[in-house]
Amino acid sequence: MSRSSGWAREAQAVFAKDCLLELRTRVALGAVVLFAVTSVVAAGFALAPPSGVAGDVKAALLWVVIFFAAVAGLSRVFVVEEETRTADALRLAVSPVGVFVGKLAFNTVLMWVLCALTVPLYLVLLEAPVVHWGLFVVVTFLGSTALACATTAVAAIVAKASMRGALFGVLSFPVALPPLLVAIHGTKAAWMANAGWRAAIGDIQVLVGFMLVIVPASLLVFEHIWSD
Repeated sequence: MSRSSGWAREAQAVFAKDCLLELRTRVALGAVVLFAVTSVVAAGFALAPPSGVAGDVKAALLWVVIFFAAVAGLSRVFVVEEETRTADALRLAVSPVGVFVGKLAFNTVLMWVLCALTVPLYLVLLEAPVVHWGLFVVVTFLGSTALACATTAVAAIVAKASMRGALFGVLSFPVALPPLLVAIHGTKAAWMANAGWRAAIGDIQVLVGFMLVIVPASLLVFEHIWSD
């Protein structure tokens, strides 16, 4: 077995374990969905009638909801092993690369599920018709994936802390702020008839470039965190 196929299989096993555990408990998914739906419904009532709200405000509010919903659930990706005291067993059985890639894949899928449930409700309640659907889907996909990439290593850092939730939010915000701002700008372009792909092509490039940088950097940091 080659080295690459070895950690890939380990990552698949970690991802499958986390998915199965989440299907049984629904702790992380319940936290992110409950926070997101509550925030969207509250925003819909607070900004009524939403037709008078500017597009840039709606774009910013959408990603603020997604980010804080992610903070409510993504931090649990490493907490499970600490609570069940199986982290040492996972260290012995799986390489750091396999653990990180598997956890990253789980957080990414969780973000996709969050957006799939939250974004349609947001568009309906806040009356935010999308002009450029292709651009909107691409920016939402890349933005949510970038947030998962930015916060997975932070989740490993705070897993052993007593106040995990507050610490995760504080440490995640500086790392997640660049893709968050870029996603807001790209989403605003998708809602403007005179903008579109030409106005957001730079945002797409920045999101892709951010992920290409943050994932290897997070992996290097994670190997030291996970081994200690």
